[in-house]
Amino acid sequence: MPDQWRSDELVFFVNGRKVIERNADPEVTLLTFLRKNLGLTGTKDGCRRGGCGACTVMVSKCDPVSKEIRHFSITACLVPICSLYGAAVTTVEGVGSIKTKLHPVQERIAKSHGTQCGFCTPGMVMSMYTLLRNHPQPSEEQLMEALGGNLCRCTGYRPILDGGKTFCTDSNGCQQKGTGNCCWDQGEDSSRGRNSDISTGLFAKDEFQPLDPTQELIFPPELLRMAENPEKRTLTFHGERVTWISPGTLKDLLELKVKYPEAPLVLGNTSLGPAMKSQGHFHPILLSPARISELSIVSTTSEGLTIGAGCSLAQVKDFLAERVSELPEEKTETYQALLKHLKSLAGQQIRNLASLGGHVISRHCYSDLNPVLAVGNATLNLISKEGTRQIPLNEHFLAGLPRADLNSEEILQSVYIPHSRKWELVSAFRQGQCQQNALADVNAGMRVLLKEGTDTVEDLSVAYGGVGAATISAPRTCQQLRGRCWNELLLDEACRLLLEEVSLPGSAPGGRVEFKRTLVVSFFFKFYLEVLQKLKKLDCLRFPEVSDLFLSALEDFPVTVPQGVQRYQRVDPCQPLQDPVGRPIMHLSGLKHATGEAMFCDDIPRLDKELSMALVTSARAHAKIISIDFSKALVLPGVVDVITAKDIPGTSGATDSKFLAVDEVLCVGQIICAVVAETDVQAKQATGKVKITYEDLEPIILTVEDAIKYNSFLCPEKKLEQGNIEEAFGEVDQIIEGEIHIGGQEHFYMETQRVLVIPKRGDQELDIYVSTQDPAHVQKTVSSTLNIPINRITCHVKQVGGGFGGKIKKPATLGAIAAVGAIKTGHPIRLVLDREDDMLITGGRHPLFGKYKVGFMKDGRIEAVDIECFINGGCTMEDSEEVAEFLLLKLENAYKIQNLRFRSHACMTNLPSNTSFRGFGFPQGILVIESCITAVAAKCGLLPEKVREKNMYKTVDKAIYKQEFNPEPLIRCWNECLDKSSFHSRRMQVEEFNKKNYWKKKGIAVIPMKFSVGFTATSYHQAAALVHIYTDGSVLVTQGGNELGQGIHTKILQVASHELKIPMSYIHISETSTATVPNTIATAGSIGSEVNGRAVQDACQILLKRLEPIVKENPKGTWEDWIKTAFEQSISLSATGFFRGYKAFMDWEKGEGEPFPYYIYGAACSEVEIDCLTGAHKKIRTDIIMDACSSLNPAIDVGQVEGAFIQGMGLYTTEELKYSPEGVLYSRGPDEYKIPTITDVPKEFNVSLLPSSPNPLTIYSSKGLGESGVALGSSVFFAITDAVATARRERDIAEDIPVKSPATPEWVRMACADRFTEMIPRDDPKTCEPWSIPVA
Repeated sequence: MPDQWRSDELVFFVNGRKVIERNADPEVTLLTFLRKNLGLTGTKDGCRRGGCGACTVMVSKCDPVSKEIRHFSITACLVPICSLYGAAVTTVEGVGSIKTKLHPVQERIAKSHGTQCGFCTPGMVMSMYTLLRNHPQPSEEQLMEALGGNLCRCTGYRPILDGGKTFCTDSNGCQQKGTGNCCWDQGEDSSRGRNSDISTGLFAKDEFQPLDPTQELIFPPELLRMAENPEKRTLTFHGERVTWISPGTLKDLLELKVKYPEAPLVLGNTSLGPAMKSQGHFHPILLSPARISELSIVSTTSEGLTIGAGCSLAQVKDFLAERVSELPEEKTETYQALLKHLKSLAGQQIRNLASLGGHVISRHCYSDLNPVLAVGNATLNLISKEGTRQIPLNEHFLAGLPRADLNSEEILQSVYIPHSRKWELVSAFRQGQCQQNALADVNAGMRVLLKEGTDTVEDLSVAYGGVGAATISAPRTCQQLRGRCWNELLLDEACRLLLEEVSLPGSAPGGRVEFKRTLVVSFFFKFYLEVLQKLKKLDCLRFPEVSDLFLSALEDFPVTVPQGVQRYQRVDPCQPLQDPVGRPIMHLSGLKHATGEAMFCDDIPRLDKELSMALVTSARAHAKIISIDFSKALVLPGVVDVITAKDIPGTSGATDSKFLAVDEVLCVGQIICAVVAETDVQAKQATGKVKITYEDLEPIILTVEDAIKYNSFLCPEKKLEQGNIEEAFGEVDQIIEGEIHIGGQEHFYMETQRVLVIPKRGDQELDIYVSTQDPAHVQKTVSSTLNIPINRITCHVKQVGGGFGGKIKKPATLGAIAAVGAIKTGHPIRLVLDREDDMLITGGRHPLFGKYKVGFMKDGRIEAVDIECFINGGCTMEDSEEVAEFLLLKLENAYKIQNLRFRSHACMTNLPSNTSFRGFGFPQGILVIESCITAVAAKCGLLPEKVREKNMYKTVDKAIYKQEFNPEPLIRCWNECLDKSSFHSRRMQVEEFNKKNYWKKKGIAVIPMKFSVGFTATSYHQAAALVHIYTDGSVLVTQGGNELGQGIHTKILQVASHELKIPMSYIHISETSTATVPNTIATAGSIGSEVNGRAVQDACQILLKRLEPIVKENPKGTWEDWIKTAFEQSISLSATGFFRGYKAFMDWEKGEGEPFPYYIYGAACSEVEIDCLTGAHKKIRTDIIMDACSSLNPAIDVGQVEGAFIQGMGLYTTEELKYSPEGVLYSRGPDEYKIPTITDVPKEFNVSLLPSSPNPLTIYSSKGLGESGVALGSSVFFAITDAVATARRERDIAEDIPVKSPATPEWVRMACADRFTEMIPRDDPKTCEPWSIPVA
């Protein structure tokens, strides 16, 4: 190799051990290096875009300026390993281990029940650990900030926070929590008194080991020496396609910029990295200025602050906060505005990586800082080999005009931000899909300089992001307003001028056009009020006060630390201590989750001769395949083969659902073929070289409206009816009709779909390791695909990183394709979908369009309801027919209505097939029926809760399908919820607040729930188990349920421990395998733990029966004695247990049956506050009461309720899937699709499990709580619509607004119509093609 192509040695440390990489590839990220090169699989691969936090690690560096050691959290998926020269990396494995010693962070997050599926847990641990390295006793606000960039789909965040709060100095939770004297016991009906059987403590804080900062890993002395005598020579690292050059001096960097003028500078890689991955950007030379100390210098003068371009945004935040604390307020207006945005810009990990220079130079349209820097008159200090110069950061620079931009040989050295002056006022505004860690739909920076002592405008600057290709200023508007007085006339003129100058075409990328136009003027109105208020502060006698009604418009919703109480029934004091049933036992894998030692599918070490697979998917929604040309893919390095439908020896899926497309594609994202290569990178690159020629077909059906038009349905209409609906409509006082639109939902399980297929030599045997809820289905599908017997295929399921219904059907398809590749090549095949492909291919919750007609009396009593629902099923059946059926079966919810007609249709469209999702139709159904209730209440002038009470089931009765049930627990839950939430007094407080505030409104809603559990056939409830007792007394349990995070393994061990009367420590549960327990059913429907628990119970009782004579002979013997004797007497110590299933059936011809084993009842009360000017909302409080009967494990059950509620809250508020008019899914990652974050949890979040009631059908009278809580998230939706309705009444808006979910900021803002929504220009839908379309 010539010297010029020889790479330097890359030196860094991982977990205290030195790493020397002699062939560092700039395209390899730290995440890939840790997992594949070092085998450190605790760091998880969640999104590869820095948006989920699953790959969080800590990086420690010696600061080149201060020489202090900095510890900061980063997302390993964005960090090129070449950027780590001289750094120390700490992963979750380096923090602690169950094999050596646990760190307090790991112990507390596990023992506080902060893990469920555990896939996000290592990232949570690392974010928390980094915080403690910097702040051993952090505040709760610092904890929230540290975890703001970490997503969790399972827990609802509350228990994670509870674990973290144990380190905080200012924990504000109930001081009596855990003592039985909780403040939450004091509801409106205090006469009920406290119940001594009720506990509020799920873990014992005093059992935790203390944090000892002196025991942490030290910063490697070698790296300290390297920092003291930094390497000045240029370091070069050559990859296959990219060269990374890291100069040691500023002079060398400037010379390199002359040599490579097109080469970008890379520091955090937060902008360039995602662009290179998702947009295909490619740069053969990358320059890294990380070792240039001159780019990290911060200096202050009496006029302003200069911040080095190399400083991270987290450092910028600290510098600005320091200046704000030191300077007079009048000088820090710009700094405070920047700080406001820095607190919500991305997550902590991204702020730690992203540089100020990179943020400015990238000039993203959504940049939060550039609008503020532009109006704040910031200056860019540039440097090149030729010298230095300054350019203003203004509209010309932001637009990229050559005369105002950097030359190709220049770099940004620093940014100068001047102090503000007296009578100069600066503000910042932003609104995104959610409060934190979301790109802004629109943001703005605004500055006004008033003539001293007056309200006359001397200078004005306004800049917006999100409304164009770059940050846009409004110079013409500002020019015309100079010299004007700051009053209502100026406001009206400013709004008119801004809408003319800041124009946004109707088809603008990103959509939400009318919302964005409204925000342009709404933000200026907020600025107008802020200036008025500050004028009053500057001269209280001369200037008028802002009206009290308008004051709330000035306040942004603060980030609050969630607090709450969890209540459950204590176990009987007489219950033996070793009996775990009913106790809040920690998740069995909790500690392994927290240490990264839990084994997920893709954590299995790479096998000899293993190959990787990547999928080629359709780019068209409906087209004929003319040809597939993969010749260019096959010649690429490492590519082994391309798998097509022709390679399938057996059955290729169902008639309408081929695993690999043949002749025709039915949606964008349909799998056409698969590339097999030596590495995943090679396979992924090769997919781009497969050329597919299409011929478009008509029609392309994307929406429910289109499906109705073309009569495109997947199955016949489903129908349930009772009473005489037409006669009832003729006798009621009033009839209302309406429509409901409910968007879909992405599962967003943290672990994407993945499978490893290992062919065995001879006999055509396969071992399949797969992340699935239904291994038997994978086994059967692979069998039919390969045309080999089922007994040759063994499916193994280790930990599954979340499922929620999305891993029932699709893993079988992926397993079959990978198995074909394994058989054809003779090698193990690993297929791991990245987040974008997973979201594109797999489908999710069914979008729904509903029409209702309700007949009712003046007192709110409902006599007749006619509902017709259309769900968007996608291009093939999958589970759509069952969802359409379950939707009807669950649609009545808690209400006894004499005359009903429910109809549902599953629409066939050219979208990926939608599938099972937690709640299975009920989350859509509850929104439909509760919207009917709300509409009736509005027409009657009654409160919705009164109409709910009037129509609720009261006595033993029959559901619409004639199944009898007792609603007594429903009534208990409802009354308890009203009492514990202090609902009636808070309703009055909400009304009082709304009278006093025009631009902020509060809403409150309480929703009852009757949720049917399980499946509509007995066979779907069967379960089997295998229990072995070994001669040392240890017990091995295997059963057919899969651990998805719901705690099934923990509950199964509790059952086995209880039945065998031995400690849980004696028992081990192994992975789920079709070789040990055959013919399993899917782990779904909330019944996994109980039916498999019944099977384990059966096996244990069989074994105890065999041991009975021995125990009678030696009653004082030990367990070990009895087992030894049994072995000596040749008594079998192995037993198979079986549960035949609950009786369940449904006759759709008659419209009756007993389709469900039992019901879960519950109620939730939620209170929110909305900002009518921006559409933002804040969740103030939620109280949930759930009928759990006798909880097997209160910690797990409470966690399931909370996690489901937060997931449902996301469905109804922030999770919005966007499709192009061509059927392309836009929202394919955490940047575009926003699941709830830690800041979305209600400020007060209380959950209570109703005290025990008998349920003889289930094991130990427990109930399956996995799904029901999702629907209770609708209480947030109805609280929002309650607030919106109040605003509309106050504005005298008479017409009803269509019900649309999710209630995004866009919907809320546009529903709160006012002078600003009226003044915006509207587009003609006939002449303007929108950027995205609603599909329901």
